[in-house]
Amino acid sequence: MLNFIVRRLIQIPLVMLVLSLMIVGLTQLLTPEQRVAPYIRSEQQAARLEQIIDERGLRDPFAVQYSRWLGSTLKGDLGYSRASSQDVVETIRIRLPATIELTILTAIPILLLGIWLGTLSALHKDKLIDQIIRVLVVFGYSLPTFVLGILLLAVFYAYLGWLPGAGQVSVLNQFALGDLRRYTGMLSVDAALNGRWDIAWDVIQHMILPSLTLVTVLSANIVKVMRNNMLEALTSDYVRTARAKGLSSRTVNNKHARRNALLSIVTLGGFLVIGLLGGSLITETIFAYPGVGQWVVQAALQTDLAAVLGFALLSAVIVVVVSTVVDILYGVIDPRVRFD
Repeated sequence: MLNFIVRRLIQIPLVMLVLSLMIVGLTQLLTPEQRVAPYIRSEQQAARLEQIIDERGLRDPFAVQYSRWLGSTLKGDLGYSRASSQDVVETIRIRLPATIELTILTAIPILLLGIWLGTLSALHKDKLIDQIIRVLVVFGYSLPTFVLGILLLAVFYAYLGWLPGAGQVSVLNQFALGDLRRYTGMLSVDAALNGRWDIAWDVIQHMILPSLTLVTVLSANIVKVMRNNMLEALTSDYVRTARAKGLSSRTVNNKHARRNALLSIVTLGGFLVIGLLGGSLITETIFAYPGVGQWVVQAALQTDLAAVLGFALLSAVIVVVVSTVVDILYGVIDPRVRFD
């Protein structure tokens, strides 16, 4: 098992090197003029266009540009983001905890709900409850995120007034944020650690509608995969053997069938976390939620190349780290993987 983990960890820097080459290489699709144009704000700067290009070395060979970018990145300098009027690293430091909070509040219900409904559907195949769950899955698959988000805003914010519609905290509580001692960067957690449960509850309320939107749309795939895996497991030889030994249906379903059906859910859950941590772009934009997703959408609209590159690098790191953790967990759950 130790050799398996070591092999996966050794692969991380190699994969990151390849991904960084691809990320920087994509910028070469733009001409030096296109890469500089968004930063030109005056006629004087426009007149110095070629000089600015030369100063930034945008006509240098790709190897030189990549080496320069890699050196700056290793020093923690990813450039300046016009969209946030801050350094890219500082923007990520401020906004990523908000996305992590939303990911936690979303991923856990998605996995629990998906596993439960998928199991329930498989155990009652072709019965009424199975038909209802399958209709809900189709609904989740077919409903676009932006449509559901706007619908939830219209109902729970505009019409009923039960939940806030935008931001991370109400205007009244924003003035109290400066007095909070920060421990994790996650506002709800820090507020709770400071004993400000009113602020913590306010933050959670602001996350309910974005989380509900993502849970409704993303849990459909978990339900479908879990149902199919469970149906396959229930017809397998080892389940028939367990039943023949006289084990109860509950023991067979939970200990034998569902345990094996959960193997692929580990991988699927990893991809789910990758997508959520990478920033749920549409959802964060609809609800004006101050995470990395909202920031990168604003950056893309402003052709903020430094921000887009920084976000791409962040996404690559998340993909590599989460994928490695998933591989290790899969190896723990299924010993056969360790010997592949």
